[in-house]
Amino acid sequence: MRLLALLLLLLVGLIQYPLWLGKGGWFATHELQHQLVEQLDVNEGLRARNLALDAEVRDLRTGTEALEERARGELSMMRQEEVFVRILPQGAPLPEVKRPEANAQNRRR
Repeated sequence: MRLLALLLLLLVGLIQYPLWLGKGGWFATHELQHQLVEQLDVNEGLRARNLALDAEVRDLRTGTEALEERARGELSMMRQEEVFVRILPQGAPLPEVKRPEANAQNRRR
């Protein structure tokens, strides 16, 4: 009788092994679900970025305001007779100053 109980216990263990530790077992499925959740989060962030880029492209194609804003922000361009004022946080290092008059004088020489 003990041998039969031991044999049945061994068979139950062999049947349970693939369920818990096999290729499609519970642990593998749990890990795949975790990876799926992470990938969905990444995809959502990328989708939001793509929508923002799409809106920016449409704005650049249709209007001049976005183009002007980009030129001002990224290229530091200004209109004629316009004064640029930058307020720095306290303790921030001062940026280099490029004076257009000095460049014009250097070209004349």
